[in-house]
Parts: sequence; C-alpha cells; structure tokens
Amino acid sequence: MNELQDWFAYKAFRPGQEEMLRKAAETAKSGGVLMIDAPTGSGKSSVVSALLAARKDRQIIVAVRTISQLATYIRELELIRKKQPGLKFSYLVGKGSMCPLGGTGDIYRKCEAVKAFSTALIRERADRGSLDPSRDKQILLQIQKNDSEHPLICPYYIRSRIAIQNEKGGGFRLVPSEACKKLSGRVIEHCIKPESLKEVCNGVCPYEVMAQASLQSDVLICNYHHIMDDQIREQLYLNLQKEPGDILLLIDEAHNCGDAMQDIMSISLDHRSLEQADHDISSLKKDVKDLEAIRRLIPGIRKFLDGLRRSSETEDWFDPQLFSRIILRESFFGSMEEVVDNLMDLAESIKETNSKRGDYRTSGIERLSAFLYRLHNSGTNPAYLTLFRKEPDNIYLEVRNIDPSPSLSTLAKEHFCSVFISGTLTPLRSYQQLYFRVLPTDYPISTFSLPNHFPRKNRLLMVTSDITSAYSQRQSNDNTKRIVNYIRSFCHIPGNLGVWFPSYQMLESVTREVEHYILDREVFIEPRESSEAGALLSRFMDLPGIGKKGILFAVCGGKFSEGLDYRGDMLNGALVIGLPLAPWNQVRQMIMQYYTRQYGEEGKFIAYTLPALNKVLQALGRVLRTPEDHGVLIIGENRFLDDAIKEKLPVWMQDELQEVSVQSFSPLIRGWK
Repeated sequence: MNELQDWFAYKAFRPGQEEMLRKAAETAKSGGVLMIDAPTGSGKSSVVSALLAARKDRQIIVAVRTISQLATYIRELELIRKKQPGLKFSYLVGKGSMCPLGGTGDIYRKCEAVKAFSTALIRERADRGSLDPSRDKQILLQIQKNDSEHPLICPYYIRSRIAIQNEKGGGFRLVPSEACKKLSGRVIEHCIKPESLKEVCNGVCPYEVMAQASLQSDVLICNYHHIMDDQIREQLYLNLQKEPGDILLLIDEAHNCGDAMQDIMSISLDHRSLEQADHDISSLKKDVKDLEAIRRLIPGIRKFLDGLRRSSETEDWFDPQLFSRIILRESFFGSMEEVVDNLMDLAESIKETNSKRGDYRTSGIERLSAFLYRLHNSGTNPAYLTLFRKEPDNIYLEVRNIDPSPSLSTLAKEHFCSVFISGTLTPLRSYQQLYFRVLPTDYPISTFSLPNHFPRKNRLLMVTSDITSAYSQRQSNDNTKRIVNYIRSFCHIPGNLGVWFPSYQMLESVTREVEHYILDREVFIEPRESSEAGALLSRFMDLPGIGKKGILFAVCGGKFSEGLDYRGDMLNGALVIGLPLAPWNQVRQMIMQYYTRQYGEEGKFIAYTLPALNKVLQALGRVLRTPEDHGVLIIGENRFLDDAIKEKLPVWMQDELQEVSVQSFSPLIRGWK
C-alpha cells in the first residue's frame, strides 16, 4: 500500500476524494496554503488522513468552529486508529465547558488567577519539603476555606501538579502529577468525549489533563479561538513546546474564517459597560492618581452617546476625531495618549485588586480602556471602522475590523502548511483574495475544487424568475403573493421542508400571510432568542421518525442554516427566499469603498455579495448530506439569473439550474418523487 492508503480509514475512495487527498498530502510535504472547495458528502474530513500520511514529525492541529465538527473529527480519527493503532490524538475545547471549579466572572481570568495563587502555594510548601500538594495538610486546609463563589485556590489544579527538585540551578519546578499523566493517557487511549471529561477526571483539572494529552498527540483538535486569537495561540504553542513552523494546520468550515477573525479583532462598548465604569470609579479611593481626570471622561462619552440616540440610523459611522475632542473637552487630559495610558494603568490595578479577593469579573474600566486603546490605534488603519449600533434598549460603539487578510495571511505564513476546507468556499478566487491578499506574490497558494458527485437524479435545482427580496419590491403586494404561492406549492413535497428568508422581518411578514394555508404539517418558526431554538429544532427533526412532517421557517445565516446535519428524511427540500444582503447604509458604503480600493471592481462582490451568496449556499446545503438523500433545492430570487451572480455559483449548480415561474413551478413540484 502507498502512504495515503496506509492512513485512509475506508475501503474505497468516494468520487474525486483520492485526488483531493493527494493534493493535501503534497501541500503537507512542500508547505504553503491549500484551499479546498468540496460539496457535502465528498469526504472532506479525511483530509486529516492525507496530512498524517505526509506529516513526518510535525504535529497536526485541526481548528473547528462547533462541537459537532469536533465530534466529526474524533470519529474520523477513531476510524484511522483502527488501521494505525499507534495514532494519538486529543482535543481542547473552551475552558468554560471544561472547568469544574465554579464561581463567577470571566473563566479565563479566574483560571489565570487561581493557578497563579495555587502555584505560589505549591512552591511555598515545596520549600518546606512537601512535594505532593494533594496530600499537604496546609494546602488541604486552604482548600476547605475556599469560597465557592470567589475561589482563590483551585483544588483541581492542585491535584494535577507535583513539585520536583531542579537538577540544575536548585529550586523546584512543577510537573504533571501521576494522576494527571494517567488520565491523559486514558483520554488518548479511549478517546473520552468532551461531555464525559469532568466525570472521568474525577477531581483533577480536565484542562490540564487535556493539555498533557496534547503534548503526546499527533493530532490536536481545537476551536477557532485557539488558533486565530494571537495571545491564545501563542500560549497554546508555548504549552505544546512547538513553533508554528512545526505545525500542519487544517481549518474546517473555512468560509467562516473571515468573520471569525474580524470578530476577534473588533471591540465594542455599550451603555451598560459605561455605567459599570462609572460605578467602578465611584468605588475607588480618592487618592488614586488622576482619579478626578478619569472621572470626568464619563460625562463626555455620555454626551456623545446621547447625540447618537437622536440619529435616525440604526447603524452608522461615527467620527473618532469628534469623539476624542468631546471627551477631552470634558476632562483634564491633553491627548488621547494620556487618556489611554492612565486608563490602562487603572484597569490593571483594578484587575489585580479584584483577583486578590476572588472577583474575576471584567470591570467596566477594563472594557472602557480596551475600547479607547483600540479606537486610538485604529485612527491610522483604514481596515478598522468606528461605528455605532442602536437597539431598542441599548446603544453600542464599535471599532470593527473589516479586513481579515493581514491576520489570516500572517497565520498562514507562520505555519509550515495551512489547509482550508469548506463545502461552500465558492468562488475560490474570491476567498483567496479576501483571506490572503497581503501574502507575498511568490508564496505557494493552491486551490482545489471538487465537483458534486452525488447522483443528479436525486436532486431538483430551480431558480425563480418572478420573486425577489430586493428592497424596491419588499412592499409589493404582487411580489408577496407570488412568494406565498411558491411556498404553498412547495408544500406538495412530502416530508420535512425548510424555507429561509433574508431577515427576521421578512420571515415574520411572509409567515403571517402563508401560515393559515398550511394545514397538512406542523409549522416551526425560528425564534429570535437562542434559548428557545434547541428544543424547537429537535422536535422538527424528530417528526419523520414518528410518521409526521413539518415546515421550518428560518433566517439565512441564522440558528438553523449552518452546521446542522439534516440527514435522510429530516429535510427533503429547501426554499431560499431572496438574497440576504446586509442593509445598505453608510457603513456598508465605506466597506465597499475600502474593498474597491484593494481589489478594484471585484471588491464590490467580495465586500457585499459574497457573504450573502454563502448564506444561500449554506441553507441549500442542509438538504443533501449523503449520496442516498433526495431533495429539492429552490433559489427564490430572480437576481440569480443575472450572469454576474450566477457565474459565482458552483459549476454543478450553474449547469443544473432550471428557471421557473410561479405558473411552471407547481407542476414540476407535483411531479417530483
């Protein structure tokens, strides 16, 4: 057998899969970036087997966005291990889901503080000859005194560490305890799932167990933030004792990379944070340096917010120079540099004081200082916009990153190789420009697009010629009536169905018009609140199992349009109404201008249409998850008949699209089996 087949977990390759994996293996050997666009069901997760086959001594890190994607890779690696018993893999998820300590406040801050206190205590006791902190009477007494709401010491971390004498230089160093090492070995051997981890660790820190397991692993699965946040990535690689050049990086659902990176690099300040900052200042001692000057900042920011409340826009740009002048006018500071320096010093002091008493909340002063720091530094960087957003009960100031390319280019350049995979990385050229514009022209970037090899006879793909979500037609009664008629005809398809809209407003208005016509199936409407979504979706997906059917009305890019696996009869048809473009306003216009400067005319598509196109493809992609699935896919938007948009669709969709009208649609649907 060749190298790839040694690591490939299945008896046979799916159509086109072997070529895709060999492309990934070549990149793992030579380095650089590979972008893969491959439809659902083409075996993308097996790319990890190609990296394993070609990795040499390098570690593989798989970055995923959701727990369900993490579970997919765990299953894949378990299958590979049946062929390669020596394979070791582990995962890291957010500390919020791993930490058993309890208490309030920021989980990462709490962890940092209690580890620091616990480490100092272990070292102090080691100096007195007690090397096993889990058996030290003084430490056990401290643990008994721990306040569960405001802990200062972590018993779970204590049990994960022992002190040993340094062979050179004297003193002590902390190393994993025997319990921690045994558990890490057990996790690797038996692949303990995240939901069982706390129970299995039985009093030892789950995160430390997984960190120890990661050191031994050939493959580590983690979430996006571990890789895309510079500080978290730096700490991760420090713990792994690896340089980025020793890593093969695999990023799943790569169409999300841009948004994820921009979210990490953006920051906001809301009215509640400002109130908290004011409260923080009021609680400080009067002898704090420059306290009165800092106190006088708040009225200036409030005055600025009050002015924005009078705006008729719900989202708009604000002038950072005007903002700075207003708050400086109300304060004793002469420049924004002084403001930022003083606030950051005060924020660090408050953080340290609060941590000493077990308060791990992020203070309002910290939020304010971080925001003003980012605001001040964004002034010379056109990739950041200053804007405000209004909601019914709150207002946000935001410093928003609008260009992920510099950070993603740096990420790619640092690693030996980076493979970006998605089922909707279409068109590849546009995503390559969006993600890697600033990479050197001679940096090796390759792309691979896999055709849809699912049986064509199992799907029906249509685009409507007579309905649209264009703003000019939103109030058209005729347009709405045609949308209602399409949905009524759509309901002739047996089984569960989904209808996606460009906004909650359009979802609610159309649903009111059509709901009373739907008598043969249960109606599900995506709620605005996330807390209600899980139970509703579970009920919808369970209907086929009890011989019933439903119709789901949802929003493109919402809770039910991505990352969900509606296999088999869980979803037999998807109708996407409209093109979910972001509302056109000054912010959107400024983003468009920035991208036009970077990319020319192509920038308009990348900035505005590409995100909307991806949301449509994601919603349609919920239907056909395996070669055996049957389904109907309908794009309810006449703009997809324009070549400028149609030619950006995957080639298989361009080839198969049937143009329909409200009159011709119904006979086609009734004839579908």
